[in-house]
Amino acid sequence: MNQPDFHGSTMPYDLIDGAVPKGILQNASLAEQCKEIQDTTNSLNVRLELFEDLIESEIGDTSLVRARNLEREFQIRQLYLKFEGGNPTGTQKDRIAFAQALDALRRGFDTLTLATCGNYGVACAMASSIAGIRCRVYIPAAYQTKRITEMTDWGADIHRVDGDYENAVAVSQEAAEKEELYDANPGGNNLIMQLKAYGEIAYEIYDELRDSPALVAVPVSNGTTLAGVYRGFSSLYRRGKTSKTPKLIAGSSFRKNPIVDAYRHGRESCEDLVPTKIRESPINEPLINWHSIDGDQALEAIRESGGWASDATDRDMRQLAKLIREREGISVLPASTAGLVALLNRHKKEALPNDRYVIVLTGRKS
Repeated sequence: MNQPDFHGSTMPYDLIDGAVPKGILQNASLAEQCKEIQDTTNSLNVRLELFEDLIESEIGDTSLVRARNLEREFQIRQLYLKFEGGNPTGTQKDRIAFAQALDALRRGFDTLTLATCGNYGVACAMASSIAGIRCRVYIPAAYQTKRITEMTDWGADIHRVDGDYENAVAVSQEAAEKEELYDANPGGNNLIMQLKAYGEIAYEIYDELRDSPALVAVPVSNGTTLAGVYRGFSSLYRRGKTSKTPKLIAGSSFRKNPIVDAYRHGRESCEDLVPTKIRESPINEPLINWHSIDGDQALEAIRESGGWASDATDRDMRQLAKLIREREGISVLPASTAGLVALLNRHKKEALPNDRYVIVLTGRKS
C-alpha cells in the first residue's frame, strides 16, 4: 500500500510553545466558587467539597473526536483524537495538579512544590491558587518559557536553580523534605495518585467507545501519562468492563528519551542517557529527558500491553501538528504528536488492520 507522507509542506509554522488556558475565573459562578474554596473562614470540609465539585466539572472529560480527514490522508480506519487541550491550562497536567492540590489541602499543607519547564508549573500554580495554598516552582536557570508569566499571575513563587530539569526536581524534593512542603514532583510518594489521575483518560475513552480501542498512542517524557493510561485500562479489563487492554504506543524525540532507548535495545529497565549529547529545540523540549523519572513504569506498560516505542523527529512532529490544524481544525502542541508519529511510521511499514486507534494530544496556542 502506498502511504501518504506527512513531510509534504515547507510553509512557515509558528513554534509558540505551551497551551492556551480556558480561563476558569472568566466564569462568574466558578469565580465565586473559587473564592469560597479559598475562604479560610469556611470549614475544611466545605472547602474540600467545593474543590471536588470544581474538579469534577472542570478537569478532564476532554473531547474524543474521530479524525476522518486524517483517516483518508493515511489510509487508516477509525482514528480518534483525545484532545487534552480542553483542560483549564490546555494540557493533561491539570489532572494531576488538581488532584494533588486537593490532597495537599486535605492534609493541611500550606505550600505545594514542584520542578517544571513549563506546562506543569502553570497547572500546579492554578490548582494551588484555587485551593488557597502557596505554590513554589523550581525552574532550570537556563530555561526560558513564556508560561512563567502565567505561573506568577497565579501567585507562584519562582526559584531559578542551576543545572537541568532533573536537578531542579532534586532541589524541589529536598526543599519539600526539609520544610514540610507538599511534594508534587514525579517519582515521589504521590506516584500512585498521579497514575490514578491519568487513568481517568482511559475511563473517558471507554465511556465514549464502550470498549478498549486496539491502540492508544501517547507522547512520553517522564512516562507518567502513558503508565497512568495503562493503569486505567488494566483496571477496566480486570473489572470485566472491556474485552481487552489496548496496546500502548510511546513516541518521543529522536534518540533523546530513555524509555524509547530502552525499548529499542531490549533493556529490562531504563538507563540514563548522556546529558551533554541531548540537544533541545523549540519542538522537542517537552519530550527530551536524559532520565525518565517514571520510565520503568511506562516501559513495563508498553511491553505488557504488546505495544511499542519509537522516535519522532522535529520535522515530523511539526508537519503533523500543521496537518492536524489544517485537516481537523485542532491546534495541538507539536511535541504531543510524537505518539501519532510512532503509530504512522509503523503503519507505513506494515499496514495496521481496520480497528479503532486513539491518540492523546495536548493543546497549544494558535
